[in-house]
Amino acid sequence: MDSLPLWLLVVVFVAGAAVIWFAGIQLSKTTDVLDDRLHLGSALGGLIVLAVATNLPEIAITVSAAASGSIEVAAGNILGGIALQTVVIVILDAFGKRGKGVKPITYRAASLTLVLEAVVVVAVLAVVIAGSQLPAGLVVARLTPDVVLIAAIWLVGLFLVQRASKGLPWHEDGKAPDTTTPHLGHRTRKPDPTKTMSTAKAAVVFAIAALATLVAGVVLELAGDAASSKIGLSGVLFGATVLALATSLPEISTGLQAVKQGDDNLAISDIFGGNAFLPVLFLVATVISGKAVLPQANASDIFLTALAALLTVVYAVGLVFRPRKYVLGMGLDSLIVLLLYMVGVGGLIAITLG
Repeated sequence: MDSLPLWLLVVVFVAGAAVIWFAGIQLSKTTDVLDDRLHLGSALGGLIVLAVATNLPEIAITVSAAASGSIEVAAGNILGGIALQTVVIVILDAFGKRGKGVKPITYRAASLTLVLEAVVVVAVLAVVIAGSQLPAGLVVARLTPDVVLIAAIWLVGLFLVQRASKGLPWHEDGKAPDTTTPHLGHRTRKPDPTKTMSTAKAAVVFAIAALATLVAGVVLELAGDAASSKIGLSGVLFGATVLALATSLPEISTGLQAVKQGDDNLAISDIFGGNAFLPVLFLVATVISGKAVLPQANASDIFLTALAALLTVVYAVGLVFRPRKYVLGMGLDSLIVLLLYMVGVGGLIAITLG
């Protein structure tokens, strides 16, 4: 796409974003149906089904980069967007559901299972940072110990979330105690007309929306990279801000749709699930390339990884203490996350200029 004029690249970028937005809405609706029919529960559904589907562009780009030997691209692609995907919760909090008496999203979610998911994200990101310091030659049978440990933590996390969805030894029932929403297990949502959709139709719509997300996401990345080079914007800075926001559109659209349906748990679980899943792609990249991927991560990638862990901890605390009031149009935890991310972007600029 480097040969295309800037105006056409912008058109392609916007068109790809529009396709991703619409496909994301369909993914959310059909995931809600499949969760019920397959008895996954909204937390596990967000952690596996929706999280994987909305990260299909990153999967395709990682596989392509690893196959071509550009493992630094694979590292940057995975780590660059995790922090901003956490900030998507701020968008869901500020724009998802407003009105008199409405509480912040971390108050409405009211689930300790989501706190467990946040812990899994932080654990995975901690191994990412540690793995970046290992020697590049530590490869055995096309695997490195760091990526194996990341995948193991993710799998253990899935098991724990599934077990937690059946009950926890705490006085916690999956809904805010002062709401009138009927108890529906781990999820609290409004009746949705899509529930009349058959399982087969839901699966077909989900597959089509996932494919559209995959293709449009790759086009978005290519057009964005070409446009940033034409306007002279730093690739790292562009990737961590504008491009990361664009590739987070699936999470934004699916999250807003989930919040609209009253399923705040699914919205947050999609974000945490995606952030926990993305580093697992390092295992795929390592197997394909035969090289250690994490040692190729640069300073900005590791900086953003640490920032993502910090933002996740803020939301984990918010889910425990459940803020009741909005501050500047969002929950206090969301405001703190937004401010920390803005400071983080300043740090990223300092790193790239230094």
